[in-house]
Amino acid sequence: MILVNLLPHREERRKRRKIAYFAGLGVAAGLGLAAVGLWYLVLLQLTSTQQVRNAFLNTEIKKLEVQIKDIATLKAEIESLKARQRAVEDLQTDRNTPVYVLNELVKQTPEGVYFNTVKQDGQVLSVNGTAQTNERVSELLRNTANNSEWLTRPELIEIRAASTGKEQKRVFDFSMRLNVKRPQDKAAAEAASAAKAGSAPAAVAAK
Repeated sequence: MILVNLLPHREERRKRRKIAYFAGLGVAAGLGLAAVGLWYLVLLQLTSTQQVRNAFLNTEIKKLEVQIKDIATLKAEIESLKARQRAVEDLQTDRNTPVYVLNELVKQTPEGVYFNTVKQDGQVLSVNGTAQTNERVSELLRNTANNSEWLTRPELIEIRAASTGKEQKRVFDFSMRLNVKRPQDKAAAEAASAAKAGSAPAAVAAK
């Protein structure tokens, strides 16, 4: 016996396919939403972790900035203390300089030259005096330029003829300026000269 299905089976199949298609779309949309939600949660966690790290870094940076300021303050204080120490050492070293300068003036001054004023300002020595002749002044300049251990670079500022005494004897008033060597500069120059003198025989022996 032959059975014939007279129901609209094609429409039923089409309907089932449509339902399956929409169900697949729903499942895919659900999976997509779940993936997006999961990724959003991961991003929130990463953001929160990074914010905690940033807060920690900012705190440490502020601590380092305070330490850097403290170090800079300490360095400034150390430099100030060093400057004071150098000033005290210079004062202790320079306190005998006037004695050396006066002795040097006595040693290098030729006969016929007399000093009226001697003034020292720092490393500059200003001298005013009277000489019997121009040649005496020239001799004083040569002595202080070539033979002096403490006086250097003499500079004649002014010289003019004058008269003195009842006989109106002709003399020459002069003013000059010199540089005064500091004891430490003198010691350094002597050390350099000694080193140069020591290296000269070695150079000759090498030849």
